[in-house]
Amino acid sequence: MAAGGGSASALRRAGNEEFRRGQYGPAAQLYGRALALLEDAGEAAAEERSVLLANRAACHLKEGACRLCVADCCGALKLVPFSIKPLLRRAAAYEALESYQLAYVDYKTVLQIDCSIQAAHDGVNRMTKALQEKDGVNWREKLPPIPTVPISAQKRWNAPSAAAPATDAPPGSTSQGHPDQIAAGVERARTLKEEGNELVKKGNHKKAIEKYTESLKLNQECAAYTNRALCYLTLKQHKEAVQDCTAALRLDPKNIKAFYRRAQALKELKDYKSSIADINSLLKIEPKNTAALKLLQELKRA
Repeated sequence: MAAGGGSASALRRAGNEEFRRGQYGPAAQLYGRALALLEDAGEAAAEERSVLLANRAACHLKEGACRLCVADCCGALKLVPFSIKPLLRRAAAYEALESYQLAYVDYKTVLQIDCSIQAAHDGVNRMTKALQEKDGVNWREKLPPIPTVPISAQKRWNAPSAAAPATDAPPGSTSQGHPDQIAAGVERARTLKEEGNELVKKGNHKKAIEKYTESLKLNQECAAYTNRALCYLTLKQHKEAVQDCTAALRLDPKNIKAFYRRAQALKELKDYKSSIADINSLLKIEPKNTAALKLLQELKRA
């Protein structure tokens, strides 16, 4: 592999090649090695380190490791504030984690930098709908502050640049400020998940499972796993529900729905000890969760 030479740029190119082949884990490792080489370079390598972090974030997003994606995007933005790709990828990760307020803020920030980005417009529309459903008509009052993008940052990303070689970004990425194939894949997965949600509302759980399954092939997202688990619970396919909740917890170790639904499924499978363990884990995160407290009482009587 070309990464053997060890320069940061060679490692980045090798990472991009792995990304093109769909090998997101190896690509992330190569970007990590490049970052390690640049660790002591300071300000001189700030932009290159930011690009590498954004590239690794794209790998994490593809693999459904949303918290790792957020961490790398935060690192990239600390080095080069108001970079569009880390903002878009962090927004997608927040959305997958159902942190809709934070996703909304990032999508709105992107539109301050470049109002032509359709992925950000679509994201704002989805988050507005989700927040209205979650928080009601006063949802805007609960938003964290949206940062004001300085004019200098707007000019920086809108100005055409000859100094942005294709090797800076994972394959599928286009020029700075435009949605890439990652965003398109996540978008299609999200559409399928929403179709599944509509089918659940209509009581068609078998068809909903098909939609969630298609969605997960494109993007491994916690909500798709926990939603499919709910369908499996309804259809009394308890082992499958446990598997989906376990997959969700691998992506987000503090996911309340995954703990609760796995506890429900384990209870039906008469694995009371494991079910109680899940409820206790949930209550450490949300001590006053009434549904969990009620289930715990039921389990203690079982």
